[in-house]
Amino acid sequence: MAFLVTSGALMLCTFGTIPSSMLVLPVNRVFASMPAATIMDYVPFINIPPFGLCTTPSNPAVASATAAALGVLTPMPCIPVTVAPWITGKPTVLIGSMPALTDSSTLICSWGGVISIKYAGQVKVQL
Repeated sequence: MAFLVTSGALMLCTFGTIPSSMLVLPVNRVFASMPAATIMDYVPFINIPPFGLCTTPSNPAVASATAAALGVLTPMPCIPVTVAPWITGKPTVLIGSMPALTDSSTLICSWGGVISIKYAGQVKVQL
């Protein structure tokens, strides 16, 4: 069962050192306690904050620091470079004419990392 993602969702990057919380601007006017995300909520720093330090040598900052440290992997600040929307989403649920984001969606960083949703920001309460 997939959950729809809201602002505050917990995200992980395969090359980041810490989780990060998704930021969703309340522009689509969804009636909920937290703004709901769409596949278009992929903008670095606006929707996708840094994940601590980046550990992939494909990131130029990490490669440069690693070369300066004579080949010892040297993590550098994570600057997400996401240039395309989240993959898939929920095409049957539209928010502002865009598919809603689910906790099974993924986002690709240009440095090779895969960003995933660990916690959607909401839970189903059983009464």
